[in-house]
Amino acid sequence: MKLLFVDDEKAFLDTLLKRLEKREVNADAVYDGESAISYLSENANTDVIVLDVKMPGMDGLKTLEVIKNKNPLVEVIMLTGHATVENAIEGMKRGAFDYLMKPCNLEDLIRKIEQAATKKFKHEEKIMEARAKEITGRMV
Repeated sequence: MKLLFVDDEKAFLDTLLKRLEKREVNADAVYDGESAISYLSENANTDVIVLDVKMPGMDGLKTLEVIKNKNPLVEVIMLTGHATVENAIEGMKRGAFDYLMKPCNLEDLIRKIEQAATKKFKHEEKIMEARAKEITGRMV
């Protein structure tokens, strides 16, 4: 699974990545929305993105919107210490898989990441099956 974290709080992110690494969960990290968009352009096979809502420059909601427009299959989990019901609803409207509060329980985060990856893999599988049926149908 290819996993990306996007958060402007470098110390938080570095600590989180070290904790995940101990659980054999490997991830890349960038520190702003613009870098996330660039990363995704070079790593189109990214499966799950954990994205902070409050960041300078391009905020998480705008970043989510751009990500989903460029790569609708990638699953995005919104992460914030500034959650409001409005932000959660807006994130879900823009295509977020789920929403977690900082600081989040590591087990909850890992579980959400696994659920998001499973959803993406199942969606990709359905697309492959549909393409195979289409090709098979043309051959008959």
